[in-house]
Amino acid sequence: MLDILDGARERLARASDPVPCAVATIVSAQGSVPRPVGTSMLVGADGALHGSLSGGCVEGAVLEACREALETGRSSLRSFGFSDEDAFAVGLMCGGSLEVLIQPFAPPPPGTQSPLGTVNDPSPAAYVTRLPQESDVPPAVAPEGDDADGPRAVLLAGDGAEEVRGALTMLLPPELLEAGSAQVAAMLREARTGTLRLPAGASTIDLFVESRIRPAHLVVCGANAFGQALVEAARPLGLRITLCDHRPAFTDPTAFPGAEVVRAWPHRFLAAAAERGDLDARSMVCVLTHDPKVDVPVLATALRLDIAYVGAMGSRRSDRDRRRALREAGVGEEALSRLRSPIGLDLGAESPAEVAIAILAEILAARAERSTVEPLRDGSGPLHARTAASG
Repeated sequence: MLDILDGARERLARASDPVPCAVATIVSAQGSVPRPVGTSMLVGADGALHGSLSGGCVEGAVLEACREALETGRSSLRSFGFSDEDAFAVGLMCGGSLEVLIQPFAPPPPGTQSPLGTVNDPSPAAYVTRLPQESDVPPAVAPEGDDADGPRAVLLAGDGAEEVRGALTMLLPPELLEAGSAQVAAMLREARTGTLRLPAGASTIDLFVESRIRPAHLVVCGANAFGQALVEAARPLGLRITLCDHRPAFTDPTAFPGAEVVRAWPHRFLAAAAERGDLDARSMVCVLTHDPKVDVPVLATALRLDIAYVGAMGSRRSDRDRRRALREAGVGEEALSRLRSPIGLDLGAESPAEVAIAILAEILAARAERSTVEPLRDGSGPLHARTAASG
């Protein structure tokens, strides 16, 4: 839901022509599926369509379910999966299965709050939805007085106990509020997305918690053709990107769209960013400067930080010289073992655009903890990471 929240809210709040919409969100996935839990697709009453749940194999059926929700004003849970009896039936040809929440949203009456919530923080912590237990249930979010059960979804802007508890009073009965708030707060702190199942007598109340934390930070050192290509290639990945170079003549912000351009010595910027908390265990540093007086200080700084990836461009000879200089600067062997240099996977890349792809491929492999990579056709395991069971 969070990936299309802004677009949905904008459609509902159009001053001259507000448009009802329905949102389909993956709340559970089993087996091999192309998109993760939390992925959403928006269908407008005007025919607009944004997003994709599976790359195409269930979109037609989901579209019809959204249109039905717009007509009836009712939420539902729909299941889609592979059918051995009929491989061409509605389902996932890859063999997995999805459970999809369909939610209709109507424009709010004049002067009332948006059904999708409002929050000052542009990056909300989570969107929490009480899942319907049957197909015939009240609307996901209805104007006050239309739904005896109250709103079925809330937007959280923090993981503090009081914020979570206050928001969940609209979703949970008093006897489940304490336990439910603690579990939702834990999911937010760990940035987990999934379904939380709370026992309620002979049945359960299911909350779908979709967490969002700030994007991982990619720091590119070197305002050159390779840095420009890497920024451009990384832009669709949803990262926070910073391009850092100490040379004013090379750091024209218009040359690096999608990146924050910083004019500073990279090692000084990196140390200050770490001090501010702008780097964490997911952060990545790519040093593409080809200049020892820049490379050695910034790599020495980066290798002392708890970050996910540190890579440096250069030939094997320059890599040997650079490692020698780093040892002389006091960098130990354990830290040096984390340095990915020469940077990137061996894809035969030559042009800046090709090198950027090789670097990002290595970053993806490192994030997935793949020490070796091979063509998918040569493997036998699942293509997609398994979704952990929730509860």
